[in-house]
Amino acid sequence: MVVAADLDAVTLDALGTLVELEDPVPGLRQALATHGVAREGAGVGHAFAIEVEYYLPRAHTGSDRETLTTLRRDCAGVFLEACQAELDPAAFASDFNAAIKFSLLPDVLPALDALRAAGLSLACVANWDISLTDHLESLGLTPRFDATVSSAEAGAQKPDPRPFELALERLGLVASRALHCGDSDADRKGAARAGLAFEPDPVATLPERLGIR
Repeated sequence: MVVAADLDAVTLDALGTLVELEDPVPGLRQALATHGVAREGAGVGHAFAIEVEYYLPRAHTGSDRETLTTLRRDCAGVFLEACQAELDPAAFASDFNAAIKFSLLPDVLPALDALRAAGLSLACVANWDISLTDHLESLGLTPRFDATVSSAEAGAQKPDPRPFELALERLGLVASRALHCGDSDADRKGAARAGLAFEPDPVATLPERLGIR
């Protein structure tokens, strides 16, 4: 069993570990209505699920502002097609993106503060486009991390070890003294491939599991 004394750093996933997606349906229905399109909630939810399936394997392609704009336009197009809404994806993309909001999972901030108080460096390592830092900042998480690595920056998605390796490089630390906390098989496998120990979420109980009181 790994304890804090065995570690110099903890890396953490974002979605499902630090943050959760708020229900996007009301905001997306409003976004459509703004453009003169009325759709029922069930249909909007189904269309969003199709968009998520499109986005997830392509998140790392949003690696700069230009490619992020393209990715968001394409995702909006997938959503609109699924909604059978004949709107211009480029014109809708901003409203589509604004309707997607995230919130902190319970007790994340106290847990991160406890890990830092124990002398551990922290990094967020997530399968996300380059807007990851913007979302972390809006939720007050940025000051708690010594490094942030999106799959877009690493050029590969977990379970590829490259996001973890880039995070460790930025921290100036070694994998044998690091642990990753996440909620998916990609987190577990990616950590193992990069040589990090692994603990599943929730983050709220991680300090206790690492023997931090």
